Amino acid sequence: MFSPFTYGRVMEDSMKRVLGIAAAATLMLSVAATAQETKKPPAEHTMTGCVQKGATATQAVVQNTAEKGPKLIGIVDSKATLAPHVGHKVEVTGTAVPTAEAEAMKPAPPKADHYMKITAVKMVSATCP
Repeated sequence: MFSPFTYGRVMEDSMKRVLGIAAAATLMLSVAATAQETKKPPAEHTMTGCVQKGATATQAVVQNTAEKGPKLIGIVDSKATLAPHVGHKVEVTGTAVPTAEAEAMKPAPPKADHYMKITAVKMVSATCP
């Protein structure tokens, strides 16, 4: 049997543990909530290929000339006008667009293996292989 002094000490230690666990749980939940709120913007990447005409001046299809990667790149939007580059080999730089999002756009871009929003276009050659 515990003496009143020992019993009080045990209760005090138990309360400290409970409060410590509660504080740790609160901290973890707030960190998790913050992590979910801060999404990183998609990373830019560059691909090379031949431009084919799209439905609008800012849409096109780029046929990838690299051995690896998607063969058709659907350009859903571009800061640069792509029409003057039709038939040219270009480097396109931009961010990936999820397939479902791209195919739901109006007007929908041509079917492709990969979709991008373009931030820069650089002509590599006036002709395509």
